Amino acid sequence: MARYGVLGDIHGNREALVAALARLDAHGVDRIVCVGDLVGYNADPDACVALLRVRGAVSIAGNHDLIGTGLLGFERCSNKAMHSLKRTRGYLDPATAAYLRALPSHAAIEERVLLTHGGVRDVQQYMTKPAHIVENVGYLRADFPGRRICFFGHTHEQRVFQVNGDEVNEPYAATIAAGPCVVQLSPEAEYFINPGSVDASRKRAHKRAELAIFDSDALTVRFDSTPYDDAATEAHAAAEGFRIDRWRDRLYDVQRRLIGPRQTDH
Repeated sequence: MARYGVLGDIHGNREALVAALARLDAHGVDRIVCVGDLVGYNADPDACVALLRVRGAVSIAGNHDLIGTGLLGFERCSNKAMHSLKRTRGYLDPATAAYLRALPSHAAIEERVLLTHGGVRDVQQYMTKPAHIVENVGYLRADFPGRRICFFGHTHEQRVFQVNGDEVNEPYAATIAAGPCVVQLSPEAEYFINPGSVDASRKRAHKRAELAIFDSDALTVRFDSTPYDDAATEAHAAAEGFRIDRWRDRLYDVQRRLIGPRQTDH
């Protein structure tokens, strides 16, 4: 049993990751786990991977990690994501790319916990609605029997879906939205839990690195966040060509119209 710092959707944001790790250190976590998307969007992919590796973090592959290393295509990317990931492909150190390519799609923690990025069977699936959870709890039961708590990422939102039989609800939505809080899990229920996104570059409301702390003994999850130097992140990303300009954005739109219907992913 241990206290785990749970991170996700770091997206090459060094400033946010450093702040999140400091916050986890202040809480005295025993181990760090990451639900994927170590790279993408921002200009410090190598540094972010190095920071997690030196901490011995358990990480899995997100869709940006797969696309950024050529293991997955751009077909379901938004223009913004595609542009930054093309930049990431040319930016990664070969050793970092090799590490990312070797990341597993899932990781089991202790006896009851699973890490996934998107859906249990689709790394690019957004789990945002009860119907998605109903589908994926079926996959969880079939593919990973005995795993009753699934930490996931991809949506960049701190959320807890609770499953009792075939019923899905979000009993803690208002509590989580109000700010830092601790959620008590029931050993009888199943859960899909998103720790939020370390990177906040896509968020308009606030620029805070989000994180969670899972206590496997007490069966609690603390949702937290911390500020970081967003201006430094944005300046570095822009200087290194990770931000798309409006003309290239329009060019991508034209290219998509020529090759077929647009499917967007983040």
